[in-house]
Amino acid sequence: MQSLQPNPVTREIIKPLPAGRRIFSQTVTVLAYGAIVLALLPLLSLLIQIVTAGIKQLNWNVLTRALIEEPSGFLNAILGTFLMVAIAAVISLPIGLVTAIYLSEFGKQSRLSQTIRFAVNILSAVPSIVAGVFAYAVVVIAMQTPSALAGSAALVLVMLPMVILAGEEALKLVPSQQRSASAALGANTMQTTFKVVVASALPGLTTAGLLAVARAMGETAPLIFTAQFSQDYPNGLFSTTSSLSVLIYNYANSPDTAQNELAWTASLVLAFLVLTLSVVSRFVLKNKAAR
Repeated sequence: MQSLQPNPVTREIIKPLPAGRRIFSQTVTVLAYGAIVLALLPLLSLLIQIVTAGIKQLNWNVLTRALIEEPSGFLNAILGTFLMVAIAAVISLPIGLVTAIYLSEFGKQSRLSQTIRFAVNILSAVPSIVAGVFAYAVVVIAMQTPSALAGSAALVLVMLPMVILAGEEALKLVPSQQRSASAALGANTMQTTFKVVVASALPGLTTAGLLAVARAMGETAPLIFTAQFSQDYPNGLFSTTSSLSVLIYNYANSPDTAQNELAWTASLVLAFLVLTLSVVSRFVLKNKAAR
């Protein structure tokens, strides 16, 4: 029986690589892994520092008491952060998602959509401290007092461009064949958009919202001017309200060692909240890819 012999092309493919090419390939692989390690070192060192310094004062009292109480904690800052971010999310997420849907499905390349994209791109490049100054000029001066509402207004300006840009990209990733198939079945534009496109892009839209919320939680500059700082619990939308980021800023610069340690603990809690939201957003996208 005649044995099967590989053709010349197969022989060329399975032929061992020359020693020089193997060495080059291994060198590039080592350099790539080394670059990954170098890129992760700053993040890992930061996380290690936050954990080692912040865990010293982490206890039940810190998480359940306000700064004004004895023994003191920063529950008021946690509640203030949640309050302002929640208000900003309620405003920015619907507006941002509706705008993203218009730009992706209805506006396309119209003059209005191009103007909106131009404005959103500019807003996304504006430093967050400028958003704080704008909210101060519009809200704080009009109300004659810093407040949680003013802080939320500043965070809306930070979150809105991120939601719009990420939301539009998520909608663009939906294959055009799905739109064509829906139209072929007799669905109109509105039905196709909301029952097919938005439904398919929902994990990406959810990720956009979660990442925007995570960014808002970590913002400091917009809140220094607008919400300022308070040692007591939040007292409505029209009074000064503390936040974790501003507490960290104030106490990290304090000459009091106890306040410095509390700032590290607040940093640990804030980092945990932000990283949790980031991990959840990645998990949502991973589940979408698995489907």
